[in-house]
Amino acid sequence: MAFSLNPNAAHHINQSEVVLFNHSESPRPSAAKTTCDSDSTYWSRLEAKIWIVVLLMGTCLLYCARVTMPICISAMAEQFKWDKKQSGIVLGSFFWGYTLTQIAGGYISDRLGGDKVLLLSAFAWGTVTILTPLLAYCSSTPIFILTLSRFFMGLLQGVHFPSLASLFSCKVRQSERAFTSSTVCTGTQFGTLIIGGAGSVLLDRCGWQSVFYFSGLPTILWVYCMWEYLIKGQGHEISLESLSNRLTNSQGNEVPWIKLFKKPSVWAVIVAHVCMASTFFCILSWIPTFFHDSYPDSKGWIFNVVPWVVSIPLSLMGGLLSDHLINLGFNTAKVRKLMQMVAMGMSSIFIKLLCYSSSYYRSLLFVSAAVGLQTFSHSGSSVNVQDLAPSCAGSLFGVMNTGGALAGVVLVYFAGYLIETTGSWPFVFNLVSIINMFGLSVYMIFGQATRVDI
Repeated sequence: MAFSLNPNAAHHINQSEVVLFNHSESPRPSAAKTTCDSDSTYWSRLEAKIWIVVLLMGTCLLYCARVTMPICISAMAEQFKWDKKQSGIVLGSFFWGYTLTQIAGGYISDRLGGDKVLLLSAFAWGTVTILTPLLAYCSSTPIFILTLSRFFMGLLQGVHFPSLASLFSCKVRQSERAFTSSTVCTGTQFGTLIIGGAGSVLLDRCGWQSVFYFSGLPTILWVYCMWEYLIKGQGHEISLESLSNRLTNSQGNEVPWIKLFKKPSVWAVIVAHVCMASTFFCILSWIPTFFHDSYPDSKGWIFNVVPWVVSIPLSLMGGLLSDHLINLGFNTAKVRKLMQMVAMGMSSIFIKLLCYSSSYYRSLLFVSAAVGLQTFSHSGSSVNVQDLAPSCAGSLFGVMNTGGALAGVVLVYFAGYLIETTGSWPFVFNLVSIINMFGLSVYMIFGQATRVDI
């Protein structure tokens, strides 16, 4: 079925053109020169509040859909007679799709607008989520079709955070970016908590299929509301053909990769983000196993929920503090470094303390503090990319996120190897702390907030 969004509510579908959405009558300025340079492009305070709420909900739904399969995998494996290896293939296919579209998603967002990319990708992955139960039952080989659908979920969701970075770099003032970014990113915690609670109840009472509908249907409603109330009134229609032409005609505004990669500040933000993302991924992947092994009588719903609950207010606090300091006149680069010091330095202290903890409650406290403090990176390196290269923030963030995802998988596998061969959790926690401190040191020495894309 073709996806048509028309301001007059009339759907015009023919062989030569499929209407996607509206856009301004005037041609869009050069992304590399004027798109993000004028105050007139920034959201007003009222617009910013509305967009923050909408994007927070979108990120929440993104994680609801992303975590649906892991929640349902045991029930699905039992029904379709999968072993652990087959279940792992289905779950792992998301990652390979996710890494492939990070850079492309950011590049397209920098040229077409992050809001448009978010809208279309959400419609696509929301539809895939809703259709997953049907695909499973219609296929003679469910594992193949579900692995493929999971891979496409990764492809479609991979554009989300680069698109946000691109959108914020053009629509949010520098002194307000940290709070905007940190608030929207709390959707990851909200989404995980919502699907973890409601999804578990639906799984027990209505079957695994209901969890997919619970995640997918609200996403389609969110897409409709975002289109109808925020994007629809921007001007004339843009077709698939004209979108392709715009991308082709933007050759003069190519991302200045060579220029960017010659800047130490760019490498500093990349290294910090890769180290931060990989250690965060490692901690979240292995902490449940740590509690099960070290404290067999501990309740899973406690150590799987408490760190996420703690993360939400700390993430908001980091954004508020960062923007407040910048508005008071503090140097932007120093504020970004302060936030990153909390995210990587202070969190590493609590990770290190896990090596010496023999108490369940102390370990829970240390893990919650470490995970919560790591959210300060939303106001540090994650938003710093918008300071450095607002004209191509989406593309550069895509590079960072791809590196973080790949490094995260390697670190998770290596941590598992250490646990298997040594049986020592302190080895893993020390490794995480060392990686964090390396990334922090590079960022503290070379990190800047001066624009480098012009």
